[in-house]
Amino acid sequence: MAIKIYIDQGHNPENPNAGAEANGVKEQDISYAVGQALFALLENNPAFEARLSRPDPEVILGTSNTTSLAARVNDANAWGADYFISIHTNAAQSPDAGGSEAFVYSRTSPAFPLAEDILQWLRYETGLRTRGVFVRPGLYVLRNTAMPATLIELGFITNPEEASLMSEDPGLFARGIYRGIQQYFGML
Repeated sequence: MAIKIYIDQGHNPENPNAGAEANGVKEQDISYAVGQALFALLENNPAFEARLSRPDPEVILGTSNTTSLAARVNDANAWGADYFISIHTNAAQSPDAGGSEAFVYSRTSPAFPLAEDILQWLRYETGLRTRGVFVRPGLYVLRNTAMPATLIELGFITNPEEASLMSEDPGLFARGIYRGIQQYFGML
């Protein structure tokens, strides 16, 4: 039976729940593009079945931040996903902040080693440094999913080089996540 991966493309194209914006790039556009590319990779592998939170770029989920997050979680739970991956970009005051990181509900969750594998492969594919996997039980999408979940911060949208790489080559990031998923399931 196929492993069901729910891909949450973080944020909406406009408020409510629009993402960060810097260096002429919008977080929701990057998360949308990376999610689409990851979906294509997973769907081409019969071991997986994938579903997107935003199947087209105009989709707006919810009428507030909370209902936007709830719509994503409820869809994944109702679908019976085996794993939940939420795609985001990071932001910081300093344009020098950089690298990829991940968040999980707990260290004992199966999502922890999955997040580690994803970060390892993001580093291989993109060259961005790995900042680590952090436990954040307060994050809505990690706390309310019925399956192991990880939130991936691809890179910093406030870092000009990383913003450029994420917007110009989303496939690189999708491939990193995909390879990490494959490694986690012993397929590499």
